[in-house]
Amino acid sequence: MPGDRFAILFVCHANICRSPMAERLARRTLGADVSSAGTHAWHGAEMHEYTRQILAERGAGTTPHASRPLVPELLAAADLVLTMSRNQRAAAVTLLPAAARRTFTLRQFGRLAAATGPGGGDLRGLLDRVRGVREQPVGPEHDELVDPVSGPVEGFRACADEIQRVLDVIARA
Repeated sequence: MPGDRFAILFVCHANICRSPMAERLARRTLGADVSSAGTHAWHGAEMHEYTRQILAERGAGTTPHASRPLVPELLAAADLVLTMSRNQRAAAVTLLPAAARRTFTLRQFGRLAAATGPGGGDLRGLLDRVRGVREQPVGPEHDELVDPVSGPVEGFRACADEIQRVLDVIARA
């Protein structure tokens, strides 16, 4: 990818809860070029009302959002793809096998970033370091970020807390 631009694509199911939440929180935390999509998203759906509420509470921006489906072109344009589940990671890699070395679940990438320790530098350097870390297999509970879509607002807060925790790990690494 050209120049200093480092693009992160966040992927969830419908692109109305977790991935737009991660996109907005990452823009604030990492200052990166971020976007989002969904493996089963419709074109143009607004973000969930609780997602908007949680982002407003955190000062992370509530500008209009229009969901979009995950397509190979979005994957090709991203330097790093972070999904909310293992199934979404598999769907992304199936769409564009060339993206496999730069596609992780969000929690997996955070775990690997923490294992590399603080390294300074930029996100490109962190991605290179993460690729060099060998990970022991873990259960799905360590990779999956629960979809809060059918639950109460507290589930959205817990989801945002977990996203922010991982983003903070990435920022430190």
